[in-house]
Amino acid sequence: MGRFGRASFGAGILTALTLAAGFASPLTAEPRHGLSIFGDLKYPADFKHFDYVNPDAPKGGKASQIGSAGVTTFDSFNSFILKGDAAQGMELVFDTLMARALDEPDAVYGLVAETADVAPDGMSVTFKLRPEAKFADGSPVTAEDVVFSFETIKAKGHPALSIPIRDVKSAEALDPHTVRYAFEGTLIRDLPLTVATLPVLSKAYYTAREFDKTTLEPPLGSGPYKVGPFKAGTFVTYLRRDDYWGKDLPVNRGINNFDEVRYEYYRDRSLELEGLLAGNFDFREEFTSKDWATGYDRQPVKDGRIKLLTIPDERPSGAQGFFINMRRDKFKDIRVRQALGLAFDFEWSNKNLFFGLYTRTASYFENSDLKAVGKPSPEELALLEPYRDKLPAAVFGEAVSPPVTDGSGNNRLQLREAAKLLAEAGWAQTPQGVRNAAGQPLSIEILIDSPSFERIVAPYIKILKSIGIDASMRMVDDAQYQRRLKDFDFDLTTQRYALRLTPGVELTNFWGSKAAATVGSFNLAGIADPVLDELIDKIVKAKSRAELVTATRAADRVLRAGYYWVPQWYKGAHNLAFWDKFAWPQVKPKYERGALETWWVDSEKAKALGR
Repeated sequence: MGRFGRASFGAGILTALTLAAGFASPLTAEPRHGLSIFGDLKYPADFKHFDYVNPDAPKGGKASQIGSAGVTTFDSFNSFILKGDAAQGMELVFDTLMARALDEPDAVYGLVAETADVAPDGMSVTFKLRPEAKFADGSPVTAEDVVFSFETIKAKGHPALSIPIRDVKSAEALDPHTVRYAFEGTLIRDLPLTVATLPVLSKAYYTAREFDKTTLEPPLGSGPYKVGPFKAGTFVTYLRRDDYWGKDLPVNRGINNFDEVRYEYYRDRSLELEGLLAGNFDFREEFTSKDWATGYDRQPVKDGRIKLLTIPDERPSGAQGFFINMRRDKFKDIRVRQALGLAFDFEWSNKNLFFGLYTRTASYFENSDLKAVGKPSPEELALLEPYRDKLPAAVFGEAVSPPVTDGSGNNRLQLREAAKLLAEAGWAQTPQGVRNAAGQPLSIEILIDSPSFERIVAPYIKILKSIGIDASMRMVDDAQYQRRLKDFDFDLTTQRYALRLTPGVELTNFWGSKAAATVGSFNLAGIADPVLDELIDKIVKAKSRAELVTATRAADRVLRAGYYWVPQWYKGAHNLAFWDKFAWPQVKPKYERGALETWWVDSEKAKALGR
């Protein structure tokens, strides 16, 4: 996502991984102004700005918002490590070698690096740095800083940053403004763009400090903003640097338009809404269907001071669901996991809780052409057949999809099937509920961190209890929630994996066997399937879009047939609420919401509001 729309490096829900993009090595090596995956770059070497910005957008004013990362506190400005809860917006402080184009599936263009030169065999990439690049203290950004950044992040960084670069063998400073990365192994397709989007750190600054410690000392970066006033866990402000070295580069034209960007933290979404309506901040994206349907019938909206805007979300919606922690013995039997899926009545929830605003998620690659549909194609079968004896039969039929009810709340057919599956798995019905042969109950706790989710989980808990499961929910504060996720200390919890249009090596951290045993990884379900590992390997090594689509659909079938989750829902839109002080370009970036990254303050509107 863009600077204003994504979480901090390594801190947010999976976002750092989604920045890594792939590259198909060209037949001949040559320096280029950008990198892309299976096709040409949209923008030529002499492009002036991206199509989705207003290059003449006025600078100034303030923008305060609720971040999109779904976190409710922070205690550190070190967003590169696993420890602590990093502040949102830290990407505003740090530049990368190249910057994403938000209207292409997987393309980046020169920022700190002017050009990139991928070797014909794809085993290395050489970046030429801009001599004018500087850190905020005026010191130059050099190849030594880039090498230090890579080596430090690989050795001590958050798994979201370190895992994707484990096959980067080395980084070498060829001269003060040239750095070459060398790769090893076969999973190299993504690596040029992965290293191109790593944050660039100051070697002088970080060698004088302990990199792997949390800190509230505002860090030194080379980006367009610096940390301003803050209160840990409450708010953090970023101030635009007038002396920012890269403000006139094509990738920066029309963005970074606010003098001050502020992130507010609230413990609860309902309090966020009240804060917006009270004028405590300017902007939030609404993720709660009930509030979007009923919560904005208030005077600031009625009189037009607050605007409501729905814009399309054309990205893959990803995989959102209750993920089942298979590290716990009670969930190792697939029939238990199937039963949990049968007990969730989405149609009733959508009708009674979500005001019909959502669609059921079926695929790990929902809302994209990577989703498996129907029976496997001949190309998919060619990948799956060698593993037939290791896969569930369901992989070779219609793609596994969640059950559908009539929405009445009377889903007896599914519940009878769930009880049958539990019995087959050794969980017999007794007057005290389901018990195993040792007389132990099947106890399941759903971990949440937001009161707004209680109304969604409570009906599911009720249904689980109706089939004899000792079900409960546990709400904890955000800090404890993050710790428990990192330690895999939960039965079920909700997660959304935000996937990019060209998935790659990040899938190993989402659903790979090694990640299942790695503390702090995003493989919450503990999926460890050698067949899936091999299919992910084929995705990462795909040399064409067609190969990628086929391998991803095959992997989707295997994931869905494993019943590792209870799929939830998605919507292909962004619901935005904001005080009417902003203006924005006519063209929205195809693959991001564009707000607030491409927006600016309309001085006349702001004056009329008194904001």
